[in-house]
Amino acid sequence: MFRFLFRFIGLWLLAGAFVALVIDGTRSITAGRIVVMPLAEAWVALHPASIEWLRATIERDMPGWLWDSAMVYVLFAPLWAVLGILGLVLVFIGRRPQKLIGYSSRD
Repeated sequence: MFRFLFRFIGLWLLAGAFVALVIDGTRSITAGRIVVMPLAEAWVALHPASIEWLRATIERDMPGWLWDSAMVYVLFAPLWAVLGILGLVLVFIGRRPQKLIGYSSRD
C-alpha cells in the first residue's frame, strides 16, 4: 500500500516537474533569455503564510544554519529540479522489489 502511494505521489511530482520545465522553456523563449522559476516564487504564489511558518519553525526548533545555508539553496533552486528530484526519490522508494533469479545455497 505504501509503495503504491510513494509511486503515485512520485509520478505526480514528476509530471509537475515536466509542466514546470515546459513553462520555464516557454517563458525563456518569449523573453529571449533563460528564465527559471525558483521554488520560493511558486510557493509564495500558492500559500505565502506557510513559507513564513516554515521559516519560523526551523529557526525556533532546529539549528540556525539549517535555514541560512540549506533551505535558502533549496528555495532558490529551479522548481522543476526540486519536483523532479523529489519525484524520482519517491518513485525509487516505491519501486517493487526485484525478483531473485535462481537460488543461492550457502550452507
